[in-house]
Amino acid sequence: MKNLKRFALACGLAATALTSAIAQEWPRQPVKLLVGSAPGGGTDAMARAVADRLGPLLKHSVVVENRPGASNTLAVDITAKSTDGHTLVMGVSTAHAIAPHLLKLSYDNNKDLVPVAFVGAVPNVLVTNLSLGVNNVTDLVKLAKGKPGQLNYATSGAGSTQHIAAELFKDATGTFITHIPYRGSSPALIDLIAGQVQMSFDTMPSVMGHIKNGKIKPLAVAAAKRNPQLPDVPTMEEAGVKGVEMSAWYGVYAPANTPKAVIDKLNADINKVIAMPETQARLSAIGADLTPMSQAQFQAFHNAENQRYGELIRKKNIKLD
Repeated sequence: MKNLKRFALACGLAATALTSAIAQEWPRQPVKLLVGSAPGGGTDAMARAVADRLGPLLKHSVVVENRPGASNTLAVDITAKSTDGHTLVMGVSTAHAIAPHLLKLSYDNNKDLVPVAFVGAVPNVLVTNLSLGVNNVTDLVKLAKGKPGQLNYATSGAGSTQHIAAELFKDATGTFITHIPYRGSSPALIDLIAGQVQMSFDTMPSVMGHIKNGKIKPLAVAAAKRNPQLPDVPTMEEAGVKGVEMSAWYGVYAPANTPKAVIDKLNADINKVIAMPETQARLSAIGADLTPMSQAQFQAFHNAENQRYGELIRKKNIKLD
């Protein structure tokens, strides 16, 4: 019995040593952090804020690569199937909680990837172009009802939080507004500013710069409370529309075959990045609420969000155009 206990102890110590060695040796080369949308959007902003500070902690550069397409899932697909051991993706709720209920994916969102570290969340904001001539949500609803199907709303892609928020808005207000999906927030906002489309429910990181520069008009924040970066902009409920709360959340995911020691190391280091004053200032300025989580907490959050969005999409009968 004593020999058996000694053997078990020795095996445990060996496993601990091996785990420690794996964590210490990783990374052995630059790390790729994929982004499923074009440069300039909220996911891109989150990824670059993390990558800039994570690299020095890992003692290897963290390179952000934009792979837009398929409602942010192209980058996730590439990550899920990667075998180099150094590819991650900045996940977003569009890809990990919404798309699995709307798209036929070539990977399993719950089995082929593992949630590593939660970064934070940002609310969606209802914005319009300046030439539309509306000053509040009431004006917009009145205009939309007077021109059914003639107003267009832009999104970063079908199945995005912008898409879901707009469909909830249409349902709550009894309006018919046409969906125009783009390959990312940046091209969508270019057309919004130019007047090719009239409105959007984009995320705060994407719209804050344009709002501050006076290029688009914010009408309401799709959140339970006002955002400190837009203190004069009412919530959707304050503007007279109930049931339209939407935010995009972001977190780093890795392929499922990533060693647990590497996942633990990444979780610890990314949480250090989130806690840095520079990161806090950089992302708080664009309306982000940064929330460090353990890997287990992020896994539980991932599971809960999948269930929540699945129920919402089924209840509202939301489908891709």
